[in-house]
Amino acid sequence: QVQLVESGGGLVQAGGSLRLSCAASGRTFSRYVMGWFRQAPGKEREFVALIGASTYHADSVKGRFTISRDNTKNTVYLQMNSLKPEDTAVYYCAANTAGTKFDYWGQGTQVTVSS
Repeated sequence: QVQLVESGGGLVQAGGSLRLSCAASGRTFSRYVMGWFRQAPGKEREFVALIGASTYHADSVKGRFTISRDNTKNTVYLQMNSLKPEDTAVYYCAANTAGTKFDYWGQGTQVTVSS
């Protein structure tokens, strides 16, 4: 079992920044592919970014968001800059522990961007 706990969400004005953190349990964190997803009201959950051997960001956030990790702290981060109202969503951290799918999820953290 892997437990994921997100933090760092909140209310920010458009153009502002937030950094989300996701603390993970497990002794093999460094082997996991970690990802961030988000779900806005009335919309399906969408991919934001992932980090494994390399990083990948969705086109909608490329150049504004950056995923990173600190394996010594079992933590993955999402630095979000130049935030837009359309970034408003619940952001979820996820872990792919077996190489097939994201099989563990956090409870989510709310990000609200005001215009």
